[in-house]
Amino acid sequence: MFDVALRRLLDPALTRVAAWAAGARISANALTISGAGLGLGAAVCITQSHFAAALAFIMLNRIFDGLDGAIARINGPTELGGYLDILCDYVFYLSVPVAFAWIDPANQMPALILVASFTLTAVSFLAFAAIAARQPTDGGTHGPKAFIYSTGLMEGGETIAFFVLFCLFPAYFPTLAIVFAMLCLLTVFQRMVLAAKSFR
Repeated sequence: MFDVALRRLLDPALTRVAAWAAGARISANALTISGAGLGLGAAVCITQSHFAAALAFIMLNRIFDGLDGAIARINGPTELGGYLDILCDYVFYLSVPVAFAWIDPANQMPALILVASFTLTAVSFLAFAAIAARQPTDGGTHGPKAFIYSTGLMEGGETIAFFVLFCLFPAYFPTLAIVFAMLCLLTVFQRMVLAAKSFR
C-alpha cells in the first residue's frame, strides 16, 4: 500500500549509492543473493532471541533489496535478476515467521497461518503478473520491474513494518502474526477483485 510512496522517498539516495556500486562493478544479482543471506541472518538471530541484532539484519536486507533494483536500472534489468529478486524476497519473508515458531511452541500455529497467508499472497501476485504480462503495463507506477505489480493492502513496506514489530515486541508475535495474516488474506481478495476487472 505504501510502496510507491516509499520509493519516491528513498529512490534518490539509493540511486546515488547504486551509481557508485555499479561503477565498482558490484552486480545486482550479487546484492540480491547477499541480501537473502542477511535475511537468513535475521532469522538465525531470532532463533537465539537476539531481537535487536535481528532488526539490524532486517534493515540491512532491505537496503540491499533496494540497491539491487537501483543497480539493475543502471546496468539494465535481466530476467535472471527478476527471478532471483522475488525468490530471495520470499526466502527472507518465510524465514522470519519460521524462526519465531522455532523459539516458542505458542508461536507455531500463528506462524503456520502466517506462512500459509504468504503462500496465497505470493500465488495471487505471481499469477496476476503472469497473466498481466500479456496486457498493458501498470504505467510504471512501481518503476521498471521484472513483474507487473498488482498493488494491494499488504506489500513490501507493510511486511517489513510487521517484521519490525515482531522484533520490538516478540511476546506479542502470536497476535501480530494473526492480524498480519488476516490483512494478507484481504490483499488476496483485493487482487481477485482486480483480476476480475482486468482479465475479462
